[in-house]
Amino acid sequence: MRIAPIDIAHKTFHRKMMGFDPDEVMDFLRLCAEELEGLIKERNSMREALREKELAIAEYRERDELLKSTITTATRMSEKMQVDADREAKLIINDANQKADAIVRESRDSLKRIYQEITDLKKVRMQFESNMRALVQSHLAMIEQGQRIMPNPTGEMQQAQYQAQNQSAGMQSDEQLMQSRVSQAIQKKMADF
Repeated sequence: MRIAPIDIAHKTFHRKMMGFDPDEVMDFLRLCAEELEGLIKERNSMREALREKELAIAEYRERDELLKSTITTATRMSEKMQVDADREAKLIINDANQKADAIVRESRDSLKRIYQEITDLKKVRMQFESNMRALVQSHLAMIEQGQRIMPNPTGEMQQAQYQAQNQSAGMQSDEQLMQSRVSQAIQKKMADF
């Protein structure tokens, strides 16, 4: 059974002979009641303070959980951003490498074409020179045959030789012209690189 301060204050005792002094007992009971009431108030205020502290602790725990959650989310987002940035960087590097490879391939192909064009031009020049020599030789042979069949005066012979030499010199200047054009074409292609 619980005893309240009011129970102590209003408690009555039966009187017996030779018992305690009723005023003293009542004073003592009042004192006990007041002390008990003070203890109960102190207990109640402590309970209230405890409840407030528990609420504060619960609030701090919620904040702690929220902070932990926020930190975890921020960490995940940071890691995701890092992964995305790494993936994007790899894609950019791969793209750049592919473009660089394509440029190198195109350059090599262009260089091969230039070398092939140079080779073809050399073949054309050699064919031209060969044809020109053959033409000059056939003309000289025809002139010699014509001289044998019909001898010309010496002046005409010298004039024919002079013309043959001029044609030969013209062929050499054509050859030089062809060489300068080939050199220009090569320089132009190299400048394109």
